[in-house]
Amino acid sequence: MKTLSELEAAIVDGYRLSTEEALDLLHGADLDGLCEAADRVRQRCMGDRFDTCSIMNARSGRCSEDCKWCAQSAHHRTAIDVYPLTNKEEALRHARDNHDKGVARFSLVTSGRTMTDEQIDRCVEIYRTIADECSGFRNGKLCASMGLLSREQLLKLKEAGVGHYHCNIETAPSHFPKLCTTHTLDEKLKTIGWAKEVGLKICSGGIIGMGETAEQRIEMAFALRDIGVASIPVNILNPIPGTPLEKMDRLSDDDILRTFALFRLINPRAYIRFAGGRTLLKPELQERILHSGANAAVVGDLLTTIGSGIAEDWELFIRNGFSL
Repeated sequence: MKTLSELEAAIVDGYRLSTEEALDLLHGADLDGLCEAADRVRQRCMGDRFDTCSIMNARSGRCSEDCKWCAQSAHHRTAIDVYPLTNKEEALRHARDNHDKGVARFSLVTSGRTMTDEQIDRCVEIYRTIADECSGFRNGKLCASMGLLSREQLLKLKEAGVGHYHCNIETAPSHFPKLCTTHTLDEKLKTIGWAKEVGLKICSGGIIGMGETAEQRIEMAFALRDIGVASIPVNILNPIPGTPLEKMDRLSDDDILRTFALFRLINPRAYIRFAGGRTLLKPELQERILHSGANAAVVGDLLTTIGSGIAEDWELFIRNGFSL
């Protein structure tokens, strides 16, 4: 078995970590050494550039799916705002605000299993308007997260200027059926495959702290590597009152750090994106994660929870050695 330093050098040269090696690091590697190795791999494979994105909750609530973590599911009783698909003016207002604050990417996110063709056509018009009005969001900097779309719908989004399609696998394949019964991981993978076919880059990750084992978090990282994702959002569960996971205990700091570090070593050339749950963590832990393989973040408000201040985030990322 290679040492951590040997694995680090090999990964930079293109070596793909094996499941056995990852599990050995999970259980045997010194945490500080693991985080430092992940940070060096990030620097050598991705540089110091930090990628930011913002999301707009463009349709909220009344989702038919029974995902146990989600406040927008109609199966749960949560105190969230419920509203239909946004209009062009409101979406443009959100996009301009984030564009003017220097955010690199902007995404519309809709609740629900999928979208109708008429709804996709409305979103196409919205995306084209945003691209016309916000020059920084051209050239593939617009993103979409709209559930289980068809190949034809995804092609329409691509032709409207969308560069990335977001569809989380959510958790390890072995754990997914315990968290959702109204759709399968295979259905998600079919949508992801179609998105790749039409030329979209893939943003896909999941939520940690939903009752999975540490080994299953490693399983998720390898599943994402197999997909070939460009961006991996790592969310830390924020237990929402009214959902089946509302009483779930938060992962330990060590578990969170080890997860970020191993996700980097398994996916050395993807953006490891600090996503939901970040504001639940102490500032010193957030900074340590930035030196454990993370090199991207969702900034601003999230779907049903308050996010972080963008100006404060810029200062945080720059203070920790990144360029925006």
